[in-house]
Amino acid sequence: MAVQRRREPHGAVGQCPAVAAACLPLGRPRLSAGGSSVLPDGSEPGDRRCPPERKRRGVRESRPRREEPRRGRHSPRGIPTRGKAVRGTNGAQAARELRGGSARNGRRSGAGAAAAGAGTAGSRRHRGAPGSGAAARSRPAAPRSPEEAAPGPPLPSPPRAGASEAGPGPRLRVSTATPEAAAIGREAGSGRALGAAGPARARRDALQDALREELLLSPLPDGDVAATFQFRTRWDADLQRGAVSHYRLFPKALGRLAAALGVRELHLALTQGFWRTRAWGQPPLQAPAGAELWVWFQPTVTDVDKAWKELSNILSGIFCASLNFIDSTNTVTPTASFKPLGLANGTDHRLLRYAVLPREVVCTENLTPWKKLLPCGSKAGLAVLLKAERLFHSSYHSQAVHIRPICRDASCLAVSWELRQTLTVVFDTFSSGQGKKDWSLFKMFSRTLTDACPLALQSKVYVDISPKNKEKELLEVTPAPTSVHEAIVQGDKRTYAVYDLLSPSLFNTSRSLNVQLKWKRPQDSSELPTPVLHAQRYVSGYGLQAGEISTLIYNTHPYRAFPVLLLETVPWYLRLYVHTLTIITKGKENKPSYIHYQPAQDRRRPHLLEMLIQLPASSVTKITIQFERALLKWTEYTPDPNHGFYVSSSVLSALVPSVIAMKDVDMEQSPLFTSLFPSSDGSSYFVRLYTEPLLVNLPTPDFSMPYNVICLTCTVVAVCYGSFYNLLTRTFHVEEPNRGGLAKRLANVIRRFRGVPPL
Repeated sequence: MAVQRRREPHGAVGQCPAVAAACLPLGRPRLSAGGSSVLPDGSEPGDRRCPPERKRRGVRESRPRREEPRRGRHSPRGIPTRGKAVRGTNGAQAARELRGGSARNGRRSGAGAAAAGAGTAGSRRHRGAPGSGAAARSRPAAPRSPEEAAPGPPLPSPPRAGASEAGPGPRLRVSTATPEAAAIGREAGSGRALGAAGPARARRDALQDALREELLLSPLPDGDVAATFQFRTRWDADLQRGAVSHYRLFPKALGRLAAALGVRELHLALTQGFWRTRAWGQPPLQAPAGAELWVWFQPTVTDVDKAWKELSNILSGIFCASLNFIDSTNTVTPTASFKPLGLANGTDHRLLRYAVLPREVVCTENLTPWKKLLPCGSKAGLAVLLKAERLFHSSYHSQAVHIRPICRDASCLAVSWELRQTLTVVFDTFSSGQGKKDWSLFKMFSRTLTDACPLALQSKVYVDISPKNKEKELLEVTPAPTSVHEAIVQGDKRTYAVYDLLSPSLFNTSRSLNVQLKWKRPQDSSELPTPVLHAQRYVSGYGLQAGEISTLIYNTHPYRAFPVLLLETVPWYLRLYVHTLTIITKGKENKPSYIHYQPAQDRRRPHLLEMLIQLPASSVTKITIQFERALLKWTEYTPDPNHGFYVSSSVLSALVPSVIAMKDVDMEQSPLFTSLFPSSDGSSYFVRLYTEPLLVNLPTPDFSMPYNVICLTCTVVAVCYGSFYNLLTRTFHVEEPNRGGLAKRLANVIRRFRGVPPL
């Protein structure tokens, strides 16, 4: 016979576990070493009642039910209990013992209620199981911990791993005041019993990986708006040792890929459009048009080319891109460019591979798998704004994935892995806003922000409200930001309005956040600032035999000269003449201080040219080199050969001098858009720029000629051979004229009488 659960008075420790569990995540409790829940203000959850809004959500004390006896260590509702189970012959007696211990050692709720329910389940299990009643009656009720024993002061419990001391004495508390622990608390409120090891495990998981999401809204000088999303997942684990078996926030597909192929750094970018540096200024994260992939491998990798090919094929399947077309004909190994952005024990350039597919087209099929790598997907947080219909209706779109090892702390004794997913999009608000430069989140994305990602430790929106010229207060942003942040970014002092999505005061007035920016007066286009470093490239010449590639590099700094590293990758079918390379600055020849050239091999590898050039102050440097077009085989042409063949962008890497001295900031405290390329010193900042891709026409045969030849040949064969075949195979028969039948003879008789000639 099942024993009914005894109802306790409202407010007692042994109250309904559902009510106690529902109150548990409201105050974000801390679990003491003894297993009792303690709220941040020092009180116990049993001292307070659930607020009315909690009861209206459907959490109420229900009548006890008659439960069927069950086998195994389960609660009456079939849910495994990880709390403390009390073995006894009577569940009510176990509950009274718990209440007595709680009265002496401090009230309990949540864990005490779970223990009482587990004790009741234990009594039912002993009574209901066949053959176990005698054993249950003969065995006395033995408490499982000193706190559940007879009267007397409680003994201190030994500290658990991951527990932090809150003060002297036996009250050792583990704080779970993090979004991850809050999510676990919500699961406990939904009916699961949270064991003593749950919060400790949650804290260890919180220390192992963390998520930060950030959105930067920057009004561009010409009136457009650039939106840069960054999602950074930091994982305190060692992927290279292969000891990682559990993935929480870090994507398992990328983690296992990096561990299996020995990847030290991985940088992938898929871009549609071109960032106009001269009109939009220096980009926070720029990438060339098409697909770009560069990877540093571990020194333990023996066959780098094989790992590179396998890596590109796997990434092609993950991101639904044409990365499987990366082969030796478009892969180079730079010697000076693309140094590691993370921790690196050595810089052996033989472990580096770089490739660009300038013809790659980015679409929704590439954005969908990119969003699936996010911990919250596109269901919560800043990712709800990533609506493909609006993102691809823009002037520029670039999405990237960066994986690199970083220091875990300031001492850098341990290594953590960082996954940074970035997305940059530029909206032409002037044309879409009926001639106005005002914008808002709803106008750009057709959505607003309602909450932050529950797994994120930080979720912020930065709006650049820096004055664009000498006159101040040109921009007005609404609603009022939670704080204002000032930083020196790319040599300029910037002011940002910050909206913290985790701040409870942000959504007090409204349920959603719709950031709006208005220009107080129109901006004069003649006052547009010019970036310190920018470049452009074009192809010149006439005919389809020879040509010339020209690159112009501008240094607009008034009094500082600095070097720039130029990387050129040219396909093998454009045969470069290196002796025609000229570098002219202010009418004089400028000799590079470093040059590395790797000639191409037909159908095997492209040209690679790296140069370190000194740029004088307020100068324009012109770099030209001549080439000759090769004639391809007819099977090597693309389906649209008259469209032309793409040449990947040139890459410029430089340490640009800063007008304002920059201070060293902590990467964990600074915004994400300032921490990917940290400044080595306070006098300069790193910039990597890409020029336009080139479109070159090659000698193309008339692919319609085979069709004409086939048609003419078929016509000749059909006429000549068909007639000759008919003459050879046809038989001729001589037919004698007959006199006709009865009808013809009757007709001739009638015609004779009428005087008409016969038939």
